[in-house]
Amino acid sequence: MRLAPRVAVSALTTVAIGCTAAPALAVSGAPGGTQAPSSPAAGGVEYGLPVRATQLHPVITALDVPSSAIAGTPPKVTLRLDERGVGTVYLDVVVTNVATRRAALVARMGWSHTGRTLTVRWPAGASLAVGSYQLSVTAHDHVGSSLLRRAHSSGRAALTVRAAPKPVAAPTPVPTPSPTPPTALEAGVPTPAQTLADGAAFPVAGPHSFGNSENRFGAPRGSHTHQGQDVLTAEGTPDLAPMAGTIESTSYQAGGAGYYIVEHTTVGFDFFFAHCQLGTFAVAAAQKVAVGQLLCHAGQTGDATAPHLHFEMWVGGWQTSTGHPIDPLPYLEAWEGAGA
Repeated sequence: MRLAPRVAVSALTTVAIGCTAAPALAVSGAPGGTQAPSSPAAGGVEYGLPVRATQLHPVITALDVPSSAIAGTPPKVTLRLDERGVGTVYLDVVVTNVATRRAALVARMGWSHTGRTLTVRWPAGASLAVGSYQLSVTAHDHVGSSLLRRAHSSGRAALTVRAAPKPVAAPTPVPTPSPTPPTALEAGVPTPAQTLADGAAFPVAGPHSFGNSENRFGAPRGSHTHQGQDVLTAEGTPDLAPMAGTIESTSYQAGGAGYYIVEHTTVGFDFFFAHCQLGTFAVAAAQKVAVGQLLCHAGQTGDATAPHLHFEMWVGGWQTSTGHPIDPLPYLEAWEGAGA
């Protein structure tokens, strides 16, 4: 009867020995079990899975779109696409109306070269109405990789289309005032031909011109009209007496004639010579002068912007109540022709 407990103890001892006899599988230095993968990734070759290669995409490297355009023909748009190792990508350019969110215009560029600046080919007859639009570039390569959009190269741009400015109506042309018709000569006043026959001389001894309509007798001058004919010439050109007579006065007018001379003739004319050069008076009041005698040199004193002789012819007295100016150009042209 006392042998039964010993058998039980022997069985327990056998079980304990069996448990301690199994070899440990843990790698030395580790707390136990199989070593974990060395990579922090949750998979990969250490788990028996292949590593996936980085996938390439087309990228917009240049996109030039004007911020605004005039309604009608779409504006010029250029762009450049790049993708390493890829020669062509399939390209579309879509213009979407912001208000309606519908495509207003699509340019299908097809397979287009990478690494080049491309100009968008809009469909024939395409046009854009006034409004706000977004231009968007879409592209994919031969394996289906689509355009990679980044903050600085999204392939999108805003475009505002404005109405064409209304044409500005051409200003109504202001008719050039016709010179005041020559006053009918009183009896005894000689004609240009008669003065020429009497030996009259041209009053400017040098190269000259008669200018344009602004230099003519009767041209508007603010609150009055031009009472003479301008003879444009170089500074210092001699001014001469066209006919014999007597010098009535030599004087100066700061805001108008500058240094001027008045000559009275015995045939019914008074001559007025304005804008003489400073310090060139060659005559004095009450002095008699002969045809062709030096009076002064042409200048631009007073109200003048270029050197010239302002020449007036008066009948009935210069600046008198009974006198009036006449157009001197017919006389000047006659005297000029004789001296040519």
